Amino acid sequence: MPERLNYWGIPHTWGKPELYVYTIMFLAAAIMLFRFYRQASPWWRIGRSEPRWDKLHLRVWRVIQYAIIQTRVLRQRYPGLMHVAIAWSFFVFFLGTALATVHDHFFEFLYGNTLVIYKFTLDVFTIIFIIGAGMAIYRRYAQKPERLTLEPGFTWTLSLIVIIVLGGLGTESLRLAVERPDWGAWSPAGWLLAQLWISTGASETTLTNWHLGIWIFHLLTVAVTLITLPTGTLLHTLTGPLNAFFSKLDRPMGALAPAAETAEGKPIFVSKLSDLTWKQLLDGDACTECGRCQDACPAFGAGTPLSPKKLILSLRDALHHNGGQPNLVGEAIPEEVLWSCTTCGACIQECPVLIEHIDTIVDLRRTMVIEGMIDAELQDALTNLGRYGNSFGQSERMRARWSKEIEPKVKDAGKEAVEYLWFVGDYASYSPTLTEITQRTAEVFQKIGLDFGIMYKGENHAGNDVRRVGEEGLFEMLVEKNVKAMSRCDYQSIVTTDPHTYNTLKNEYPPNGEQPVLHYSELLDQLIASGKLKLSNKLGYKVTYHDPCYLGRYNGVYDAPRRVIEATGCEIVEMPRNRDCALCCGAGGGRIWMEEGEVNERPSESRIREAVQLKGVTDFIVACPKDITMYRDAVKTTGEENNLVIKDLIELVYEAL
Repeated sequence: MPERLNYWGIPHTWGKPELYVYTIMFLAAAIMLFRFYRQASPWWRIGRSEPRWDKLHLRVWRVIQYAIIQTRVLRQRYPGLMHVAIAWSFFVFFLGTALATVHDHFFEFLYGNTLVIYKFTLDVFTIIFIIGAGMAIYRRYAQKPERLTLEPGFTWTLSLIVIIVLGGLGTESLRLAVERPDWGAWSPAGWLLAQLWISTGASETTLTNWHLGIWIFHLLTVAVTLITLPTGTLLHTLTGPLNAFFSKLDRPMGALAPAAETAEGKPIFVSKLSDLTWKQLLDGDACTECGRCQDACPAFGAGTPLSPKKLILSLRDALHHNGGQPNLVGEAIPEEVLWSCTTCGACIQECPVLIEHIDTIVDLRRTMVIEGMIDAELQDALTNLGRYGNSFGQSERMRARWSKEIEPKVKDAGKEAVEYLWFVGDYASYSPTLTEITQRTAEVFQKIGLDFGIMYKGENHAGNDVRRVGEEGLFEMLVEKNVKAMSRCDYQSIVTTDPHTYNTLKNEYPPNGEQPVLHYSELLDQLIASGKLKLSNKLGYKVTYHDPCYLGRYNGVYDAPRRVIEATGCEIVEMPRNRDCALCCGAGGGRIWMEEGEVNERPSESRIREAVQLKGVTDFIVACPKDITMYRDAVKTTGEENNLVIKDLIELVYEAL
């Protein structure tokens, strides 16, 4: 009788199965790597170079955090649990296969209690996988959410991985049916299926042959999956971790990279694929097509042509399918798609593989600006900013007109030393509808004894939205003017009421030594915590609070405004979408200067409709001048003017003093 060999605990009289296994797996892996190389090579052959190899320990942690633990995936309950049930199961199966190989060929350790734990763990994750696969089938073919790409390849991929797992379960159950070990019940799914095989009355030889057939089929299915992985829907299992590894570490989310330059120092304007970096091209292949960015996008929700998912996939299609190098703007991506973006960062916040949508959008906008592909309103705003330093086209002498009624006179920080330099910002300075709020801010600062001053006509627009429109040259000019004006001032900290200004001063201006940049909510929170600001008049309102994108998502300031609101004696009822999930008002990224175009419903109107559904809420609190402008208009256009009052945070503090 031929020698009985044992491979992973299954007796056979069938040659040396490990030789076939390793040969087939080696060939399949080699083909997979070759095909992946062909898929990936255009990134560095076509894309510009970009250093992304620094801080390797942080990059490895990014892979663990986002590709293995999958923290972003878990932000949404049903799809998150579905995905991690499948992914974590395969992590365990891969580890189990590796441990079995070590046991068979290097060091025997799977026996006794260790073997029981090993078998039980694999079996439990088999059950978890089956649940996850069932959730995926229900989601794709019953729920059919609009944001998902329902392509035929998904059915093929899902079928393969289900067959792999069921094949593994089948081989294990047949082995248990043949050997019937004492610990068999510790492999519950396999043991239960083994009882089915036993009930057939088949002989041990028959069960062993069945095992061999299923095992071979299982092996070949794994090989096919590996070979097709680089060109199928599972590609993201390779590109997703790579994208997480190479995600940006050197800049905070609120800091845009300056326009790229050639070796000769000339700016690079992105018009074709070779103008993008290899990492921007990798973004296209890393996209999982989950549509989370699309769901979170205020522009898409409003009915504009922008879908962050489709935009990234357009780059992928241009790279792999369109041949040659089409003009990105106008051919691969329509102009109106790029101008629809509010640069709110919701797409970046939601993306499970850390795609950097906004960097690419702004790169393409820079090209459109230089080519004059902008609407008339935006052109007027940029002209005003270049000529007057503000988008309103007003004289610089009119910037501090709001302060004339303030007594005592607000200090000129360019002439006398102050503790806090208040960078007021354009909208708070020039908009007639905001004059009262700006004056209230100054009055509150004076009542609490704050030593502050402003730059009067020395202040220019900070440039945050100018840069995100794509006018990098104008942004640099505004920075230069403001830095020069601030250098003439003697101050210890900068405070601003405008999150857009706050973001760019904090993250994009030259380092300012030891002088911090504070949003006024942070300053008020500090003063309340130290006891320097006491709010004696408890208001008792029931309010909701809107997180500004550039204060919250971009800079992580969520609690300070809420603590100030609570200190005024108000009860906060959270919006359905709050903190880093908050919906943008629609004004960012220069959208406030552009023609609105045809939309189904403006983001600000959607936000107001959310707020009026909150039981008992009478006031909608904001902490951004642009939010005041957008939401006071939205309560009128939605007919909710009598049901909801839009207030700035400073108005609550003023009342509570």
